Amino acid sequence: MNEASGPHLRRGWTTGTCATAAARAAFEALVTGSFPDPVSVALPRGGRPSFALAMHECGHGFARAGIVKDAGDDPDVTHGALIVATVRLALPASGVSFTAGEGVGTVTRAGLVIPPGEPAINPVPRAMMRQAIEEAAAALGVATDVEIEISIPGGEELAKRTLNGRLGIVGGLSILGTTGIVVPFSCAAWIATIQRGIDVARAEGLDHIAGATGATSEEAVRKLYGLSEIALIDMGDFVGGMLKYVRSHPVRRVTIAGGFAKMTKLAQGLLDLHSKRGEIDRVRLAEFVASAGGNEAMIESVAGANTALEVLERSRAAGLDVTAHVADAAWNTAAGVLQRDDILLDTAIFDRQGALLARTQAKPAVIRSSAP
Repeated sequence: MNEASGPHLRRGWTTGTCATAAARAAFEALVTGSFPDPVSVALPRGGRPSFALAMHECGHGFARAGIVKDAGDDPDVTHGALIVATVRLALPASGVSFTAGEGVGTVTRAGLVIPPGEPAINPVPRAMMRQAIEEAAAALGVATDVEIEISIPGGEELAKRTLNGRLGIVGGLSILGTTGIVVPFSCAAWIATIQRGIDVARAEGLDHIAGATGATSEEAVRKLYGLSEIALIDMGDFVGGMLKYVRSHPVRRVTIAGGFAKMTKLAQGLLDLHSKRGEIDRVRLAEFVASAGGNEAMIESVAGANTALEVLERSRAAGLDVTAHVADAAWNTAAGVLQRDDILLDTAIFDRQGALLARTQAKPAVIRSSAP
């Protein structure tokens, strides 16, 4: 089952919703010997979708059911994965507990919403499963004392395509979701990952983190400052989302790194660097060229340039250090968001091969008014 997201993109279901449906079906079968198919579950913000079972099995003291995750049109690594719940009876008055089966990770680092040693099943999916078990138990007139084991066959391999390892989640994937619904190409999901990365770095006591716009700049900034993997925040285009979170969850030093085009967007004041949310301002870029000492012809050529990279190459050929001016202006934009003198901020610009083009000094992230 899917929901429409605009005229073209379909919404899907989170791993948490699929796990909840599988858990409810398995619980009912454990009590009655019969699997509900399809099985329906309540979503946190309302709605009650139904899911067909992809597999089911009963054995001595357990029942197991599986749902194939449909993430809609979102490029989710778990799209098409089988989410399996195995439910077993537990000791009286023990309530509902959770364990990680094959392909579901275990938390090993502090800073996440789930403490170390626990299966990587987030709070909302846990609450959804508890609610589903309580509903079914009330209808059947039985207790809710069960152990729910969630597994995802092949999940450990799929997890290599996520940031779980960096966050200290080992052995597989996380069971996620806050609304139960996957919105295609959701910015919120990426920003949530940025926030969890910062949380882990703070919990580890790191005093320097770096947000990078892409893989090349991330590896380059790691080498430049000798940073650990935990210190690297997969910021992508969401520099504003990262900086706003750091403002309220401070780290002693923050580096913002990226390629020339993305950092030029930051320098002109954009906080979302995606091409759909803003273009290079050629007037502003021409001002950077002028500040670097470009002559009138060089400045005028910016308007006709196809890309920011073309402007960079022409400037470098003319012996102009435009990148230093971009780095400074990018620092000003970032500092304007942070506005904290207890955070040291610096920026770094790299070329496509990872070579350093320019960087600023690390200094307190405060822009002071020049007004008397």
